[in-house]
Amino acid sequence: MSVFRRMRDITVATFNEHLEQSQDPVQLIDQFLYNTRQEIAEAEKLHQQYAVHTRQMKQQLDHALSMQTKREEQALLALKADEEHVAKLALQEKMLYAEKEEQYRELWEQSRESLRELEQQLDTLKTEYQTVHSKRQYYAARVQTLRLQQQMNERAGTYGGRNVPRMFNRLEDRVADMEAETMSLRDLRRGEDHIRDDQSGGSLLEQEWARLKSKLNNSGKE
Repeated sequence: MSVFRRMRDITVATFNEHLEQSQDPVQLIDQFLYNTRQEIAEAEKLHQQYAVHTRQMKQQLDHALSMQTKREEQALLALKADEEHVAKLALQEKMLYAEKEEQYRELWEQSRESLRELEQQLDTLKTEYQTVHSKRQYYAARVQTLRLQQQMNERAGTYGGRNVPRMFNRLEDRVADMEAETMSLRDLRRGEDHIRDDQSGGSLLEQEWARLKSKLNNSGKE
């Protein structure tokens, strides 16, 4: 397992650990996405460096192969011209380039393999990012639903369940008492008015009775 992969595993493990303790999972998801973007940027930069290095190793390998072919041709030409010393020098250089070929081929294959592994890890990072990013809105909605549900649970004792029928029964009793008091007061006032009317009527009757007697007395004297 590469160092990069181990570091990635540590990052995911840290995320899971923080998730158990976090009061805001969406904020933690945003932090995870931010960290992943940073890792993608670093991986892409490393990928570019590896790609340049791989091309350089391939160029060195191709050059060594080309020079081997060239020096062998020169050795053949020198041998045909009976210039054995020049031919041997050309063959010695060919052997040096053959050694370089072996060295640079090994470096090129190692670099190419590392580049291929880095590309796979980069693809994995991008896939992870897209997966989490696509789920972020969904989990944000779930968290918001949960928070609203918690608020509703906290208010459960104040919304409803307050025995409305009993409340109206008590209200009915109170209004009936007020009506009874009002009717009693009205009847009482009517009784007082009736007494006053009776008293007033009696006084007038006495006045008329006195007037009539006075009139009768006066008529008897005539």
